[in-house]
Amino acid sequence: MPTTATAAVVRGRGEPFTLEQVRLDDPRADEVLVRIAAAGICHTDLSVRAGHTPGPLPAVLGHEGVGTVEAVGSAVTRLTVGQTVLLTFASCGECPDCRAGEPVRCAYWPRLNLFGGSRLDGSATLGGADGSPLHGHFFGQSSFATLALATERNAVPVPAGVPAALLAPFGCGVQTGAGAVLNVLRPDPGDTVVVFGAGAVGLSALLAARLTPAARLVAVDVRADRLTLAQELGATDVVDATAVDPVEAVLELTRGRGVQHTLETSGRLGPLGQAVRALAVGGTCAVVGAPPAGSRLALDVPALLDRAPRIVGVNQGASRPGRFLPALVDLYLAGRLPVDRLVRTFPFAAVERAAAAAAAGEVVKPVLVMP
Repeated sequence: MPTTATAAVVRGRGEPFTLEQVRLDDPRADEVLVRIAAAGICHTDLSVRAGHTPGPLPAVLGHEGVGTVEAVGSAVTRLTVGQTVLLTFASCGECPDCRAGEPVRCAYWPRLNLFGGSRLDGSATLGGADGSPLHGHFFGQSSFATLALATERNAVPVPAGVPAALLAPFGCGVQTGAGAVLNVLRPDPGDTVVVFGAGAVGLSALLAARLTPAARLVAVDVRADRLTLAQELGATDVVDATAVDPVEAVLELTRGRGVQHTLETSGRLGPLGQAVRALAVGGTCAVVGAPPAGSRLALDVPALLDRAPRIVGVNQGASRPGRFLPALVDLYLAGRLPVDRLVRTFPFAAVERAAAAAAAGEVVKPVLVMP
């Protein structure tokens, strides 16, 4: 029999989140039912609501869920009722990249996480309490709800007892920023890393960069409070992009050479162009921020030939969540990844206020706490 839950529903483009009763399907063989304790609000949730990122509406969004397993499907072997799990992105488990242990490269990634609104076979995971259609399965979870259906592949067990509100951002924001540094850029001793955008992803990247032998960590942003926080979290240098040209500032810091690694997290084309131009010869720019669909960046092709930069798109930190997320949680528990400095909690009923605070930049990582 379908299960009833309370969910934050977006009915149309640009419309507010409203709490409604929804019905969840029973878990299928490879699925788990999770009672959500907390869920982070990510830029992608707001981008889909605004219509900047294509996604079917009306829908239940949310993709940084954490909670307790309430029921498991008949084929689930790795998870048990009562376990604490982090929910992360979905993958099919059957395509060549999934079988090779690279779920972030899943052949069906866009369909399963952003554009589908349903299981891969087209069946719905949830609907309105009155039977009206709703799109769910967002990132394989739709965790802006008191209950969520996920699969065994995107529910990662983590130690019990860690505050759920601190765990929630690991499923996307922390994983994305930290993974971009640890899995992709991998700074060598003495390198410089410049992070464009001191939001949740950028600051998570900064925290991860502290764990590497990089000698210099630079944060670029337009908000003085974010730059102050970046310094408190370990940035050796900060650049206020409202006061100076970030490329000129970086070149001055490096005596004209440029840097080995840049990471663009803001999703804006201006900073992305700056992140490329700030590179030293052979440097790498990791692109994490997602501007509106169809955005185009003009590049100086002769400069590409002369300076041989690498521009790499990074999805979900190029993570293997089953291994990477528990490792990040262990780093947090050891006091080496203080992501609690990024979190501000809101009651689930204040979801619209939390979303507004995120959009205005008043909070780094808003996390909804379920009743």
